[in-house]
Formats: sequence, structure tokens, C-alpha cells
Amino acid sequence: MLDRLLGRASLKARIEELEAECEGLRAQTKSAKESRADAVSARQDAERQVNQLADRITELEDRLSRADGDEPDLQFRHEEVAHRDRVGTVVDRLRSVETGPEGALTAFVPDSNSVPDKVRDLLGDRTPLVARSAPCLVCADDAGLVATALSVPVEPEPFAEWADSFRVESEWVQPTGRLCFALVRSDRFALGVYEAGERVAFEGFESDVMDEHSKGGFSQDRFERRRDAQIDEHLEKAAETLEAHAREADRVVVVGERSVLGELRALADVTARVDATGKPEEALEHAFHDFWSVRIRGL
Repeated sequence: MLDRLLGRASLKARIEELEAECEGLRAQTKSAKESRADAVSARQDAERQVNQLADRITELEDRLSRADGDEPDLQFRHEEVAHRDRVGTVVDRLRSVETGPEGALTAFVPDSNSVPDKVRDLLGDRTPLVARSAPCLVCADDAGLVATALSVPVEPEPFAEWADSFRVESEWVQPTGRLCFALVRSDRFALGVYEAGERVAFEGFESDVMDEHSKGGFSQDRFERRRDAQIDEHLEKAAETLEAHAREADRVVVVGERSVLGELRALADVTARVDATGKPEEALEHAFHDFWSVRIRGL
């Protein structure tokens, strides 16, 4: 009865439902291989849904943990995901805030276990919201008028500093200067060159990579060797394309599939996992939009 009164029972039930749904999607991913024509897109869609559900489960488990303990169930004052012009508007607004000396605190918090003492001292009992938002950029003033956390696409080194205004660098949240932005998957590659956020060049291609082991024919080992060789050839071509454009770029960002992202990490200033499907140009637009999204939370 106590569980029901505190809302724990419903949270536990919802977590069980989502975990069951995740298992169903994983089974769907496996069974999708039976249809060769739709196997790639079905698997990618299922993987994306699994990732989204996993994030939701983590959020609900966090709420359940707080319900089981003494920590109050704090809520964000405001929450949104901003894109392009909206990001610029929010950043300009933060920069416009002027305080007295040492009146504006800016801090980058890399994870929930690394909240600086300066942030804890200022936010007090609302500090857990920062831990839940991490990694994030915190902007808060000593008068309590401003308190927000931003998820920045390009993460700076951790810092915490008082000044007379907030420090929000454009390159952390927007595609500034000449940017080389690439998406890599095991069977496709797309690259765009951007000037001040507008694309001025594009290259993309798909490679013929075996997606499933057919019944009969190759042995499993031989199939794996051939598939790995096809992926290696695809990544070599991707690296050559990336190198050709990276030389004249101010920054290089590479996003994509975790399993192959590491192969191009040495050529990038920033890497990130992004779920983007479709033809190369369509997938690039999707990845660019997702990567430069900024989640804004009022603390």
C-alpha cells in the first residue's frame, strides 16, 4: 500500500513494461535478418527504439531511487530541446546577463559524480538536478534569478568559475567557422562541409556490405571474414574522403555507429554516437540536426 501511495508501484510496473518492450525489440532485431531486403532498415529502427527505451528506463529508475530514499522528487522548472536559431537566442540571452564582480557562475559538469563545490554551495538542495543533467554546462547567478543547465554538443574541459557574466562559447553549441561534419556507419558514409552552419559541399556513398549469413554457401567463419573485409574497405574509403576535406576545416566532427566510430576517431576533433538512417544525404541531415541539438533545463 505504501508503494502505491508513493507512486513506486506504478514506476516499478512501468519499468517492467519497458524492459519487456526492449526484449521484444531485441527479438525483432534478430528476426529482421530473415527478410534480407528489409533487414538493414528494420535493425537500425529497432536499435534506435531500444536506445530510446533504455534512456527512459534509466530516467524512471532514477525517479524510483529517489522515491525509495530521502531525496525529494525535484522537478526541472523548464525543459526543452532547442535547435539552430533557438539555440542562438538562448545563448545570446545568457550572455546578455551582467552581474557585479563574481556574480555569475559558469561550470561544466562532466558527470553526476563531479559536481563542483561552487555549484553545490550556490544551488544547495537543487544540486541533484545538476547531477541528473550531467554532462552539462551550468549557468547560475548569486541572486537566484538565473539557474539553468545546457547539454552542449562539444564538451569543454571541466571548469567552474565566477565572473561578471556567463561564459558560453559559440563553438560548444553551434557549427561555427568552417566545419567538416561526417557520419559513418558500417555500410554508408556521408560528409558535409559547412560555413557558419550552412552546407557548402557534400560527399556520400554506400558500400555493399553483407548483412546476414545466408543458409548454405559460405561457412560462418568465412562469412565473417568477408564481411569484416568489406567493412574495412568501406572505412578506408571513408577515411580518405574525410582526410581530403579535413585539411581545410577549422574543426572536424565525426558521428555515427559506435562499432565503427573508433576507426575514424584519430581524424576528428569530436566524436559522438548518433542514430541516423536513410540514404547518405538524408542521414547526414538527420545526424547534423541531432548532434547540434541542445537540451535546456531550468534548475
